Amino acid sequence: MLILKRQLGRLPRGVSRIVIRCEYGYPVLLESCPSVDGKPFPTLYWLVCPYLVKQISHLESQGWIRRFEELIAKDDLFRERYIKAHSVIRELRAKLVEDEVLRAKLNEVGTGGIRDLRRVKCLHLHVSDYLAGVDNPVGEAVMKQIGRITCERNRMLCK
Repeated sequence: MLILKRQLGRLPRGVSRIVIRCEYGYPVLLESCPSVDGKPFPTLYWLVCPYLVKQISHLESQGWIRRFEELIAKDDLFRERYIKAHSVIRELRAKLVEDEVLRAKLNEVGTGGIRDLRRVKCLHLHVSDYLAGVDNPVGEAVMKQIGRITCERNRMLCK
C-alpha cells in the first residue's frame, strides 16, 4: 500500500488487485472495485505508473484527446472498435457486481463514466483498458506513441 500511496499521492481506495507490475516489480495497473464507499465507481482499471501517467499527460497537453475524438467521428472502423471497448468494460464490471441497482447504474456509462461515446475524456482510461487486455484503439494508439510500458532504470520514478 505504501508504494501505491507514493504513486497516487494518496491512499488508494477500492483496489481489488494489481493487474500489471513493471519489470522492476512496481504496480502499473490496478483493478478497482465497481463500488467505492457505497457509490458506483465506473473506472475498472486504474493506471498508477508515474512514468506512463507523465507520458500520457504530455500527449493530452498536445491535443491528442481532440484528435482521437475527430478520428472517432470520421473513421467508422475506429469508432466501432472504440464503442466495443466500452461494451467490454461494461461486461467486465457487471461480472463483479451482484447488486442489480448498481449494475444498472454502471451499465449506463462506458469506461470511466463516459456517457457520450463520441468523447474520450482522458487518455489514461483508455490506456488502462488496453493494458488490461481490452481492444481499445485509443489506448493502443497511445501506447504505440509511447513505445514502452516502463521507465528506464536510471530514470525510475517509483523508488
